[in-house]
Amino acid sequence: MVLPRRLARINRVVSNRVLGPLAQVLPGFGIVVHHGRRSGREYRTPVNVFKTPDGYVVALTYGVGDWTRNVLAAGGCEIDIRRRPVRLTDPRLVHDPTRKAVPLPVRPILAAIGVKDFLHLRPAP
Repeated sequence: MVLPRRLARINRVVSNRVLGPLAQVLPGFGIVVHHGRRSGREYRTPVNVFKTPDGYVVALTYGVGDWTRNVLAAGGCEIDIRRRPVRLTDPRLVHDPTRKAVPLPVRPILAAIGVKDFLHLRPAP
């Protein structure tokens, strides 16, 4: 069971404003900077992000949401990790019940909340 959409709405309004500044400096977190598909407006979304040998992987704790669709439509995004912007491209959705792309200590936590979907991205050239 991925976290419910109702909780996602509460997080968007309340938690993201609190977590946002912390997500820029805490390990395992980052801020996805993306633009709305229709509005073109810039959005900043805190996420769980992890370095992989070929780029980065983002755990989709709420499933595929608006920010994910924005990144897929744009063909990439920027992620602020520890206050450093990283331009990423080639987004692809991966369904992985083994959660092998994330660090071993994180896997049981993601398993407990039912996360099996991830967004893989590569650094822009």
